[in-house]
Amino acid sequence: MEDTNKQFEQIITLCRDLYSKKLHDYGAAWRIMRPSSVTDQIFIKANRIRSIETKGSAMINEGPRSEFIGIVNYGIIGLIQLELGYADKDDLSVEKALEYYDKYAHKALELMKAKNHDYDEAWRSMRISSYTDLILMKIYRTKQIEALAGHTIVSEGIDANYMDMINYAVFGLIKIDFGE
Repeated sequence: MEDTNKQFEQIITLCRDLYSKKLHDYGAAWRIMRPSSVTDQIFIKANRIRSIETKGSAMINEGPRSEFIGIVNYGIIGLIQLELGYADKDDLSVEKALEYYDKYAHKALELMKAKNHDYDEAWRSMRISSYTDLILMKIYRTKQIEALAGHTIVSEGIDANYMDMINYAVFGLIKIDFGE
């Protein structure tokens, strides 16, 4: 499990680096997005991964790896938006946006550690395509919870689904970058 923790942290560093560069280029323009729009953005990325997996090829010169990175980053953006609410303009400094990123990346790591303890790294025996399907399932669950305005009877909330999407995407990236 020590390797998993180290690999997880390396992947998060990679994702954070892209997030940081985009903050430099665009600021936190994503602050205007409502959580449902963030969910749809994650859907687009997961659906593209599934399309590439099914067709066996991509017309755009970016494969599943870049989309999994996008899922991690939009998942964290979704968690930030759930905490702060959406804004009418970019209202976060780069430093504050990175602080929020680190907060939720750490929470995702802690959740992964707890689940990894209980499940004995079962994720390592799964196919990357299964992570894609699980992310899509979590997206559909999230859309249903959003349609219910967050009022569930027994289910975890939108935040738990975003966390799971982040972790499944990290698992996909670990397998892509480090192999089986």
